[in-house]
Amino acid sequence: MDSVRLSLFIVLVSSLLPQLAFCRTRHYTFNIVQQNVTRLCNTKSVISVNGKFPGPRLVAREGDQVLVRVVNHVKNNVSIHWHGIRQLRTGWADGPAYITQCPIQTGQTYTYNFTVTGQRGTLFYHAHISWLRATLHGPIIILPRRNESYPFKKPYKEVPIIFGEWWNVDPEAVINQALQTGNGPNVSDAYTINGFPGPLYNCSSKGNSSDTFKLKVKPGKTYMLRLINAAMNDELFFSIANHSLTIVEADAVYVKPFVTRVVLITPGQTTNVLLKTKSHYPNATFLMAARPYFTGQGTFDNSTVAGFLEYEHPSNHISNTKKKVLRPNLPPINATGFVFNFTKKFRSLNNPKYMANVPQTVDKQFYFTVGLGTSPCPQNATCQGPNGTKFAAAVNNVSFALPTTALLQAYFFKNSNGVYTTDFPTNPPNPFNYTGTPPNNTRVSNGTHLVVLPFNTSVELVLQDTSILGAESHPLHLHGYNFFVVGQGFGNYDPNKDPANFNLVDPVERNTIGVPAGGWVAIRFLADNPGVWFMHCHFEVHMSWGLRMAWIVLDGPLTSQKLPPPPSDLPKC
Repeated sequence: MDSVRLSLFIVLVSSLLPQLAFCRTRHYTFNIVQQNVTRLCNTKSVISVNGKFPGPRLVAREGDQVLVRVVNHVKNNVSIHWHGIRQLRTGWADGPAYITQCPIQTGQTYTYNFTVTGQRGTLFYHAHISWLRATLHGPIIILPRRNESYPFKKPYKEVPIIFGEWWNVDPEAVINQALQTGNGPNVSDAYTINGFPGPLYNCSSKGNSSDTFKLKVKPGKTYMLRLINAAMNDELFFSIANHSLTIVEADAVYVKPFVTRVVLITPGQTTNVLLKTKSHYPNATFLMAARPYFTGQGTFDNSTVAGFLEYEHPSNHISNTKKKVLRPNLPPINATGFVFNFTKKFRSLNNPKYMANVPQTVDKQFYFTVGLGTSPCPQNATCQGPNGTKFAAAVNNVSFALPTTALLQAYFFKNSNGVYTTDFPTNPPNPFNYTGTPPNNTRVSNGTHLVVLPFNTSVELVLQDTSILGAESHPLHLHGYNFFVVGQGFGNYDPNKDPANFNLVDPVERNTIGVPAGGWVAIRFLADNPGVWFMHCHFEVHMSWGLRMAWIVLDGPLTSQKLPPPPSDLPKC
């Protein structure tokens, strides 16, 4: 009898092994520490993960459980957001300070626990409190499940390319000063590629090659570049001289491949591109460069970051001839037409394996204006914003005030009184010609207002830019969800005409989308993930000014559709 049981047990275990082998639990420890870093001949102490800037790679396969133990060794409060991870029923691990958790205080530890579900490609993690993400960020690399391949030929090598911004001073001082004076913050001193500003900046150009990222490649190979825009306040054009790029993935979702010379990538977006190197060894070095796309009226960092694409000579032969350096052509700073057309090229694969489950019908429609405004100057103070006011930013004219208690805790324990209300306006409270002559009254209201969605509600949201204090592109990021970008256009959205042109077949699926300057974008998603989910502009200055809001998605009837209680080590306020 025992031998029969043993045989049955062996059969059972062996039948489960293939599935068990597919997924694993990955453990990481992130020590948040101060680290001296020198850039542009300037040394300063930055907040980093494990002393690395940018931070170390977090690698997982689709289906893996990830446990990241974060230990805060710095004087600042810290929280980390796993940008783009769906966080299905793991809202406690999402990370935005005072939304899903109180921040991790000095000397404290918190373990983020989530499972990567239905995603593969590139995402990134970053601090989600004040402006700490300027230096505290790093790549999330999600590989396909074991024994599964890419829907394109496997590249020879994969390389993360992270765009960032560098200030010679502490970014915390930059935003603190801006919030105090009510003016725009001082712009960054440089953009960076993988933490390096490159040869086009003053100090870097003086033979300081350690300030430049170099990508060494072999002829006749295909490289996958995992592009991440971790810059604070700027959308970026990126190009490599004399090379084309094939876009194959956006925000950890495969897309129909298309070829481009220039990539536009907004803060919060990630894009995988295939770079096919030349079949022969070229006697040249190629600049890979990025510079801003800017549509606003304020000041911005109008500089160019560059790295080198260098071909390794196939033999040990070292050429004495000086290689010419070729530079890419990047679009003009305000090339809105290029950006609009580029964005429209993204399409979901929508094949039997990777389906685009676009909501075909809509339960709830929302129309949100996004843009700038002003708030009054405090008594006995002098403010440097427009006409002596303070700059502000708002969604439907509500500038979102961060509470001092985490919203998810207040919701879960039914302690909303004095923390938030659920009366966020579903339409603009004061309609006007949003992209025409702006109104004289630019003042925004202020409060912590949320929208409640029943479980499994299908949502259509139109995000409309406004011309108040200048039309401007806004990269909007939704936590806890991917959404389908079903339409976009210039001018004011027309609910009678524009839906006829919506793409409900193969729209791109993203977590961050640029609302066009002087235009609108329409997205759809199914509210199937219970919790409290932040939505905000990924320009850090706009988020600091209040261009943010949050959704409450209620529990569903089944146990598998309910938000579990918080973990025991959830940080306290």
